[in-house]
Amino acid sequence: MKRYIEANKERFFEELFSLLRIPSVSAKSANKPDMLRCAQRLRELLTESGADGAEVCPTAGNPVVFGWKTVDPSLSTILIYGHYDVQPAEPLEKWNSDPFEPVIHDGAIWGRGANDDKGQLFMHLKAFEYLVATRKLRHNVKFIFEGEEEIGSPSLPQWISDNRDRLSADICLVSDTTMISDKVPSINCGMRGLAYFDVTVTGPDKDLHSGHYGGAVANPINVLCEMISSLTDDCGRITVPGFYDRVVELSDEDRAQLARAPFDLDEYKDFLGIREVRGERGYSTIERTGIRPCLDVCGIWGGYMGEGAKTVLPSTAHAKISMRLVPDQKSGEISELFERHFLSMAPDCVRVDVRRSEGGNGFLIPITSEAYLAASRAMADVYGVEPVPSRGGGSIAVLAEVQKILGIDPLLMGFGLERDTIHSPNESYLLSQFFAGMESIALFYGYYK
Repeated sequence: MKRYIEANKERFFEELFSLLRIPSVSAKSANKPDMLRCAQRLRELLTESGADGAEVCPTAGNPVVFGWKTVDPSLSTILIYGHYDVQPAEPLEKWNSDPFEPVIHDGAIWGRGANDDKGQLFMHLKAFEYLVATRKLRHNVKFIFEGEEEIGSPSLPQWISDNRDRLSADICLVSDTTMISDKVPSINCGMRGLAYFDVTVTGPDKDLHSGHYGGAVANPINVLCEMISSLTDDCGRITVPGFYDRVVELSDEDRAQLARAPFDLDEYKDFLGIREVRGERGYSTIERTGIRPCLDVCGIWGGYMGEGAKTVLPSTAHAKISMRLVPDQKSGEISELFERHFLSMAPDCVRVDVRRSEGGNGFLIPITSEAYLAASRAMADVYGVEPVPSRGGGSIAVLAEVQKILGIDPLLMGFGLERDTIHSPNESYLLSQFFAGMESIALFYGYYK
């Protein structure tokens, strides 16, 4: 694989860049044509890499790219999942280069989607291409590349259900996550779920003069801030009644296993530019982001936000609130609990509306499975260190649906690093990780039976 990369890497870069140049931002309706264009380009790359066939399949939302290679129906089948949609690039002024004109410098690929998930998805295409070209492929392979992961994959579960027979496989292999470091690799054995809401607080039917009405009429921004503040207590626990009913407390042994991951708190704080961490009392930083749920305000606005002063008491205030959930918590149940609780807190002086947005359940996989052990052996060969099991703090909501509908476990061989700043300006992907990912994936095929 190393020799194949060296002989073909310039072509690899150009092919990847052809994907990165397409602004496939699923959150923006204006980019709808780009979604189809990116899907069509992926279909071409699948065919060129050696797939028997590839299709752009319509869904209720953005299209799914489905490809397949049948070596022998009696052999095991690996289903590759990835997503070609990306986060919005804003704020554009924070980028050091055009987010949709990828560049290579300082040992990394820079651009929106370089890591999440076009760069990581692309590793699977090239590892597959290598195995086909060298006649080393001993598995049947299927590919699902979707265009809605960044907005919660609303259309994919139904498409998977409708195509259950075509998608039958033994394992779902995914590269859409990070590892602890390039010196200490890790494999995610679980991810958190998600419940996301848009809330609006409405007071008077128009903006009011804050001098004439301030102190006599409720300010929706003040009320919203009070309501949000009450959602967590002084111990960092979420106050929604029933929220923790399904949260499983890990044993001391399981917590010790997670603590094997090397972690330097001072280095962590320095990287983030913060003086101190904060979270649920009684848990470490790694546990807070892996095995415990949390609640965060992802956006809040209202009133006048332009230059200078405008003494206005606003009519409305808005916020986006997310809750990361741990396995056994159900996104639908938590959404009902949150909505009921948030509406019950509303004082009579305002009207509160809650709209559910993204959502999905978390999942866990056993670290004793044949697929996990094959991935561990492959990454140990490449990195010279046995990877440690970890739990991802983020969410890939649709993987729980894959697990439920198809009856197969997802295996997350992610090669991103925290330094890659996915979802933020100046997203990047180290070339060393890009190449190590291809090597590890190719070796996985050799070790997985």
